[in-house]
This record gives sequence, structure tokens and C-alpha cells, in this order.
Amino acid sequence: MDFQLGYVVAGLVVGFIVGMTGVGGGSLMTPILLYFGVSPANAVGTDLLYAAITKAGGIHVHHKKKNIDWKITGELALGSLPAAALTLWALHSLRMDTDTLNNIIRTTLGYALILTAVAILFKRKIFDYSQKNNSWITRMSRREQMISTVATGTVLGAVVTITSIGAGALGTVALFMLYPLLPTVRLVGTEIAHAVPLTLVAGMGHAGLGNVDWHLLANLLIGSLPGIYLGSHLANRVADHYLRPALAIMLVFVGIKLLF
Repeated sequence: MDFQLGYVVAGLVVGFIVGMTGVGGGSLMTPILLYFGVSPANAVGTDLLYAAITKAGGIHVHHKKKNIDWKITGELALGSLPAAALTLWALHSLRMDTDTLNNIIRTTLGYALILTAVAILFKRKIFDYSQKNNSWITRMSRREQMISTVATGTVLGAVVTITSIGAGALGTVALFMLYPLLPTVRLVGTEIAHAVPLTLVAGMGHAGLGNVDWHLLANLLIGSLPGIYLGSHLANRVADHYLRPALAIMLVFVGIKLLF
């Protein structure tokens, strides 16, 4: 298969699945790029900008429907954006050789994929538990809740910058644990609003390090934009309880392969 066509098809497939299930594109796209032979560093950098562009339209839609809590978004960003900048600075200042950097990214990516698979597989159970057992949350002061949110953003900022994944599945689960009383659609909109600036900052930082393949990015976007549109329209026709476990199993398999 022509690699250019392969990238377009990859963008189409990932966009379709993201539109249909809401599963973060990074957890699917980065392993696919590695399969195509793209280096881990380039796969992460390119995927970060891919995620920023594809999710940008979601901010407009969710904002119009008032599905974004901008205060929570700001608190997450207060932790994640400096963490992303510091992580990028560390990657640059340590001046590791390419092989060492790729090994670090590959290992971190493997663990992040497995955690994402767990989050996808048990997402509904975590949400139900969080909403039914919220007494420990209600005892938190607003200051404690804010500190927890900033800390969550800090962890996400570092993980997303190194692996390009985590802002979707892991971020949404973390928000549900911290804010179990808020409507699901509002937390999903908030996660998207936070993911765009985070992936944009991290992606541009990787571009500065030379870790973005612009030709590859263009091919992915050609496929992903119609894919997301089609997937969104078919979202209600697919048995989610079959699709999500299949995706989780695939991510665990890829994660273990990267680690071992």
C-alpha cells in the first residue's frame, strides 16, 4: 500500500472510531504510526498537533451548547501547560540521543496505553461508583478541589507531552472522580476544551524539537475530518458494550508489545 494512502486511511479509521465512541485519538493513532515505521518521537509530535486540530471544532460546538466549565478548564490548564513546557524543556536540555529518547517514549507510551485501556474498559463502572459514592468529594473544600484539579492537570500535562495520549480517556475519568455531581456531557466538553490548548502547546514544542512530520500530518487530517463526521452520525447505531472492550484489548496488546 502507498504510504500516503495508508496515512489517509489511518486518519479516516481513527477519526471514525473517535467520532463513534469518544475514545481519544492519541491512544489509537500513535500505535498505528509506530506500526507504519514512524519513530516514536515523530509519532508523538505529529499526533499531538493532529489531536489539537481535530478537537478544535469540538470546543465551538460544546461552547454553544454550554457544555464547558471554563473554571475547571482553567484550573486543569494551570497545571498542565506549565508541566508540558517543563517536560519539553527537560527533553531538550537533557540532549539525549535519538535512540534513548525513542526508548523513553516507547516505554512511557506502553504504560499509558495500558492505563488508557483500563480507563476505557471500566469507564462506566468508575462513573457509576463516582456518582453514587460522592461523600468524600462533598467533604472537600473548594480550595482542596481546586488543588486536586491543578495536580491532575500537571500529571496529564507531563504524560500527554511524552506519549500524546491520556488527555481523553484518563482526563475524563479523573474529572468524573473529582466532580461526580456535574453532568457527563459537561465534563466531556470541559475535557475537550482543556485538551486542545494542551496538545497544541505540546505539539508545537515537539515541532521545535523537530519531532513533527508535516506531510504526514496533512495526510492524517485529510482522512480524519470526514471520518469524525461519519462516526458521529453513526454513534447511536453501534453496540458500545462490544466496541469499547475490543478497543481496550487492542490497546493492552499494543502496550505490552511496546514494553516487552
